Amino acid sequence: MYISLLLLSLLATGGRSNTEPPAAGSDGLFCLSLHAEIEPTGSTQTKESAEAKERVETKVSVRAVFDRRDSVEVEKLLADRSLNTSLDFARKLKGRPYVAHTLEAADPERVVVNLRGLDCATLVETASALALTRREGGSSFSDYCRRLERIRYRNGKCAGYVSRLHYLTFWIDDHLKRGTIEEVRLPQKLTRPLHVKLHYMSRHAEAYKMLKNRPERVAEIAAWERKHSGAAGRFLPKRHTGGSRQELGSIRDGDIIVIVTDKSGLDYSHQGFAAWGKDGKLHMLHASTDFKRVIEDERPLHDYLQRIPHNRGIRVFRMK
Repeated sequence: MYISLLLLSLLATGGRSNTEPPAAGSDGLFCLSLHAEIEPTGSTQTKESAEAKERVETKVSVRAVFDRRDSVEVEKLLADRSLNTSLDFARKLKGRPYVAHTLEAADPERVVVNLRGLDCATLVETASALALTRREGGSSFSDYCRRLERIRYRNGKCAGYVSRLHYLTFWIDDHLKRGTIEEVRLPQKLTRPLHVKLHYMSRHAEAYKMLKNRPERVAEIAAWERKHSGAAGRFLPKRHTGGSRQELGSIRDGDIIVIVTDKSGLDYSHQGFAAWGKDGKLHMLHASTDFKRVIEDERPLHDYLQRIPHNRGIRVFRMK
């Protein structure tokens, strides 16, 4: 049974970042439904609705905003039984354009699904959610959306803009608490203590579409920043990331690498998946701002990190 769509004209600027301020994006017209089933066609023949009819929102146990092409691709990927790990799925996304701020698509907050343009965070979320869906026996788009919500939001529930885990420190602490990730233990003698002092978002609220003129949200973000500031475990300085697989053997293909930054008010600047190269060195599959697309970087991670003075080193995590 199909239920007629409720058509709403909604201009939404695309955007997504963990902590970087949104840049201006192209406007998009969304076709929304709050029903359990959807029919992405309608009788309205306006130019706007014709352009928008492929974009839908539906309650699939969560309220998700997506393009029909994304739902089709998710189910196609889940149907490919040769794909099992996060790295398997991430490799199927190589070549996708780098697009930041895609999550700033709806207010109130919705679970945005977009496989057509990815940044470093949405790549990791997307591939991890696909792998989790596969591991837990899911095969439908709604199965995937539920896993994506669990990964992206505090306590696994989308409960507004502030519930999104904007900083990687938020994400790490929340998932460690829930037991959904574990930290990969790197050689103790090579690591150094890490302290973070978070304040970037609350002090640059005007740069964020969803924080502008929303002092109550800024106050909530600031409270979470204070809560998560302080000692944050240990990290591997970048000078030690060029070690052999024998030296850094605790890191496996598909582990999540997060890059520690010394930029004021921030914690981490980038993330991606570990991929050991044929050269015996650690590489990273990531959404590259240099190449403007998802790549499995030919540069060893050590060389990549050395290029950027603000990069201090890495931490590594594994989805359970």
